[in-house]
Amino acid sequence: MRLSPFAPIDAAFAPAPDPARTAWLRGQTFAHRGAHDYIQGGSRIENSSAAFAEAIRRGLGIECDVQRSRDGRAMVFHDWELDRLTGESGPVAARDAAALGRIALKGSGEGIPTLDALLDQVAGRVPLLIEIKSRREVRPIPLCLAVRRALEGYRGEHAVMSFDPRVVRWFALHSPDTLRGLVMTEEHDRGARGAARRHSALWLSRAQFLAYDVRDLPSRFAAAQRRRGLPLLTWTVRSPELAERAAAEADSPIAEGTGLAG
Repeated sequence: MRLSPFAPIDAAFAPAPDPARTAWLRGQTFAHRGAHDYIQGGSRIENSSAAFAEAIRRGLGIECDVQRSRDGRAMVFHDWELDRLTGESGPVAARDAAALGRIALKGSGEGIPTLDALLDQVAGRVPLLIEIKSRREVRPIPLCLAVRRALEGYRGEHAVMSFDPRVVRWFALHSPDTLRGLVMTEEHDRGARGAARRHSALWLSRAQFLAYDVRDLPSRFAAAQRRRGLPLLTWTVRSPELAERAAAEADSPIAEGTGLAG
């Protein structure tokens, strides 16, 4: 097998982590935004306490998303706007944590949880992946700080991850004991330039694992990082067929719907 010309730089700027630290990332199914079923007519909406409780009951790891409230708290919510998942509208960042906690998620009487509340609920019983949402035009440091504050003293297995290499690098520099991963997709970014951008993002981020778009597997880039010791997770596994692909090409799936049953 021909060695990539990027391989020495990959190893220098994003060295493989200690396998003992990342062992829990392998061979584990993570419920994408919790074990939710609202789209199928159920009552457990994504990123809700009920969805997390169901994942815990089934022994599944949990993947969740966090946004920042106006008063600097890490809130468990995927979207930048409230409109899709609640009866309210407008940006999450315009409301304080207490106000967000009173906004009911669709199909339930639950409010939007804080990351602190999720950590209390999980209490180390299952592993946790925390995806930190980011936009190019938004400074990510305040949300990184909010997540780090919430995680202080938490002893359960957990890791942070983001599409934004700035976020991952911030944890490398300011919270090095926190496992950190880079979320990646090759959609609309293939070819030599796309490959160069992926390596550049890896070097900037200093990621210790990857969470890769299952639609892009198999991937030469992802496979090369996996071979040299970075755990490879894959999202979003939504069917038994994608579950088979994930099992063949990655270490752990981030799944939902029938992908969890596959």
